[in-house]
Amino acid sequence: MTLFWLLCAALLVLALSFLVWPLWRKSAADNQVLRDAANLEILRDQASELEADLKSGLLTQDAFEQGKRELQARLLEEVKGADVQPPARNARKLAVVLALLIPIGSVLFYLKLGNVTAMQPPEQQAESAAGFGTLKSEAALQELEAKLAKNPNNPNGWLMLGRSYSELQRFPDAVRAYKQLVNLVPRESQAWTEYADALAMTNNQSLLGEPTKLLEKALQLDPENTTALALAGSADMERGDYVAAITHWQKLLTLLPPDFPQMQMIRDGVAQARDFLSKQPGGKEKLANLPAAPEVAKADPAKAISGRVSLSAAMKGQASPNDYVFILARAAEGPKMPLAVIRKQVKDLPMDFTLDDSMAMQPQMKLSGFDKVVVVARISKSGMPIAQPGDIEGTAGVVKPGAKGLNISIDNLVK
Repeated sequence: MTLFWLLCAALLVLALSFLVWPLWRKSAADNQVLRDAANLEILRDQASELEADLKSGLLTQDAFEQGKRELQARLLEEVKGADVQPPARNARKLAVVLALLIPIGSVLFYLKLGNVTAMQPPEQQAESAAGFGTLKSEAALQELEAKLAKNPNNPNGWLMLGRSYSELQRFPDAVRAYKQLVNLVPRESQAWTEYADALAMTNNQSLLGEPTKLLEKALQLDPENTTALALAGSADMERGDYVAAITHWQKLLTLLPPDFPQMQMIRDGVAQARDFLSKQPGGKEKLANLPAAPEVAKADPAKAISGRVSLSAAMKGQASPNDYVFILARAAEGPKMPLAVIRKQVKDLPMDFTLDDSMAMQPQMKLSGFDKVVVVARISKSGMPIAQPGDIEGTAGVVKPGAKGLNISIDNLVK
């Protein structure tokens, strides 16, 4: 990358030498010659007139000599005045302006329309495209630390730093980064959630105490934060509050897509919490007052929607292989909650898909219950199915349940 900028600088200097140097040299050499030539021509004309008047008898010899001396004195005076004036002032001003504007304008134009990561190694490009991904190398982490030391009011930088340290299991460093993050964005539920998770890892992997308080803060800000709900249920189980664990995890089951990898594990957790609660004194009465666990919807094959999803070539540089891909159907008119959802990753693309009632997020909200639905494929930077700025999506438009052979290209950046 450094070589690229050096080559650009060399080309700029070369271009400026052809444009600015001629303007700079357009000084005394050109302007003074023209001025002197004009003055000499005036002298010749007036001297010729004096000689003509002398021959015709209009001037005496003394008057002729005096007029000639006056002409010579005036010419010397004009030439002397020209010498003290800055030569080619306008040309030199233009040269200075061009020498400043051309390099600055070129850099700004490139930063606006160019790709500043194009010369980076592929792994660094992937990190940049991931937005809030993680850094793997110590050099990249130190560079980010140095940038944040100069500009600490950068929440995206602290988020990446916290996630990177967590990925590398450097949890005390991650806690430090997340503490800075929540100070900058105290209304972001996910920031408090990840802060709690990192803090728990420094607390013998226990969510009790301060991590629990942080999770409560996260759920106050966003009661449907799935990560916070999952961790809060674990904290409930750890302290023996099985009613709270069941409540958190059953709500989580209604929010996650049916093909979520840990779906069965969460169901097993709910079943275990129910079993533990039933064995406590008065537990069966408490259990009777809790809502039943959500049932898995049965699919109607005739209403299933199928097709193929791919990532457009223009957007491949904007997505990381580990970014989540949500393929979902929602009602064309009515509630915006997805009726069926599949969750995959960018590395799985292109891929065939099928959406049916078994993938319903809520039993009463089935794909087969609507006449028209919108099918969307979205690459989520946040890991959540709800669209956010920076996500990339494509759509098959409005279709009827049972549509087959859809072809969705993920080609549009969400703003």
